[in-house]
Amino acid sequence: MGHRSLYKSQGNGGFTRSYTFERQMSAGSNAKSSSDWLDGTEVPQSRTIRAPAMRTLQRFQSNNRSRLSTSSFGSIQPSRAPSVRSLAESSHHLQDQRGMEMYNGHSTLLTQQSGGFDDIDLPSAVKYLIATDPNLQVLGAAYLQHKCYSDSNAKKQARSLQAMPKLVKLFNSPNQEVQRHATGAMRNLIYDNAENKLALVEENGIYELMRTLREPDDELRKNVTGILWNLSSSDNLKDRLARDTLEQLTDLVLVPLSGLGGSGVIQQNPSEAEIFYNSTGFLRNLSSASQQTRQKMRECHGLVDSMIHYVNSSLEVGKSEDKSVENAVCVLRNLSYRLYDEMPPSSLQRLEGHRRNNGGTMTGELVGCFSPQSKKAREHYLNADIVTFTEVSKDPKGMEWLWNPQIVGIYNRLLQCCELNKHTTEAASGALQNITAGDRRWAGVLSRLALEQERILNPVLDRVRTADHHQLRSLTGLIRNLSRHARNKDEMSTKVVSHLIEKLPGSVGDKAPPADVIVNIIAVLNNLVVESPMAARDIVYFDGLRKLFYIKKRRDSSDNEKSSRAAASLLGNMWQYTKLHRDFKVVRTSLLWGPGVEPKGARARAFALENRATQMHPGTPLAQPLCLCLLKRWGHPHGIIPLVAGT
Repeated sequence: MGHRSLYKSQGNGGFTRSYTFERQMSAGSNAKSSSDWLDGTEVPQSRTIRAPAMRTLQRFQSNNRSRLSTSSFGSIQPSRAPSVRSLAESSHHLQDQRGMEMYNGHSTLLTQQSGGFDDIDLPSAVKYLIATDPNLQVLGAAYLQHKCYSDSNAKKQARSLQAMPKLVKLFNSPNQEVQRHATGAMRNLIYDNAENKLALVEENGIYELMRTLREPDDELRKNVTGILWNLSSSDNLKDRLARDTLEQLTDLVLVPLSGLGGSGVIQQNPSEAEIFYNSTGFLRNLSSASQQTRQKMRECHGLVDSMIHYVNSSLEVGKSEDKSVENAVCVLRNLSYRLYDEMPPSSLQRLEGHRRNNGGTMTGELVGCFSPQSKKAREHYLNADIVTFTEVSKDPKGMEWLWNPQIVGIYNRLLQCCELNKHTTEAASGALQNITAGDRRWAGVLSRLALEQERILNPVLDRVRTADHHQLRSLTGLIRNLSRHARNKDEMSTKVVSHLIEKLPGSVGDKAPPADVIVNIIAVLNNLVVESPMAARDIVYFDGLRKLFYIKKRRDSSDNEKSSRAAASLLGNMWQYTKLHRDFKVVRTSLLWGPGVEPKGARARAFALENRATQMHPGTPLAQPLCLCLLKRWGHPHGIIPLVAGT
């Protein structure tokens, strides 16, 4: 299954990109294919997000006044609050980040600031930026930082006064306080302002920021990475940012702070933790961009390794809830999107071997003197899988981690250990969903690894109890992929059917999940039913037949129409099991005349005739007109009786 979507900067993933789908075929000989009603679910989850923000004007003025009264004229270390602006669920955005660090310098500067910049206006502040006195430069930048915190008109006016190029020139001032305040002001100027972001880039701002990032000052590096994060929320800048920043950011921040370089242990002070968090938020947004940017990120030396090492190390020390872990897993999820279509041909050939043609289907060539479906042939293919599995598992590097068998274990541990951060578990299940999607040989290998070695069904089914729709989409999409590739459909049926039936609506008052979740669930059931009579039996036992009839009847919207077609196809496949015909009759009877009521007289004769016609010609148009005619004549209250298969 392939669910094409990126959460982008305003909609389901930090942006407003909606889901599109790749088709998947359902197995089964006499069963109806689900390709005409079911869509896949390969999803990159990248929500463009805003980073943390804090309001500090009052604290700043209070600090200045208290320092004036004590005649302390030393500089204040900029600070940031640990609070994080929550994820905007309505837009699925990781949005901009702003910092409000303020400066307290010499006595003349303090006198100016003690009244809350009462004697300064924007034109004066912009002029101070080109003064020769660093104190005036700091004052001008501090005023801009304060004024542009939440005033969109001030941001526009500052841009018209040419504040942007003046601030960019101060990024690499010889005075560290000037650098800090210039970058802090720029952070607020570009916050939620696309025009200012573009102006910063056009003034060669990215190059100057990357120069500044080399400075050994944590406060300055926090501002720089915060600016990069803010810039990355604009879709039109993502490709350029990836081109101009990835290698340096990886070398300067990701590798050393992830613990990948040196001791292999994560050793971050609070400022470094924020720098790393900003950087992973930046990558999270970039990873939702174009195929070109995804590929550049995969190929960037040390980037994927840093993400993997940080997540793995955090799991080992019990920090699975860490926000940087969330960002890192979201990056991995997005880089796994369309992985088999976008990976290097040499890597794909290694994973696929010689057993499949370009379309991903098994070739009809003989294995020795055996047919492709014989037991000997299946054993041959299994041995080939084991050989490839052993080769691929050895010493992964870079993008190889994205499809390496070890990554399945990491995602499984996240699903088991992460209890509070639902975005991390959603990203982990979404990444698994991506690497198990489709008909590729390796998608099947990883699916069976997840089922048989990692025993992933239990933690996944525990998560399915959630009411969060975003998690349900990725979880049911993952189960859908696993159900296609599972060797033992009977065993899987006994574990999943009851949990999934429970999520389906059965009457008007029931709280129903989104239509795409319902379609995913029905797709899982269909994948199991076409090969497992036990699955069909369990669906009936757990009241799934009644719910499927209800879903089939709902056609009042385009979403419900889609789930209705899915339910109709599954019912048609279940009808192939003749032992279930009596259960179909019982359910349809209760739907027509009420629970426990048996039709009598003319109604009973019409019902029996309809049953006989349906059994003789399941799904054909012959039964329906006859039964409609009989029921209208004999006074059924609705004049209609729903048929079972294919209607």
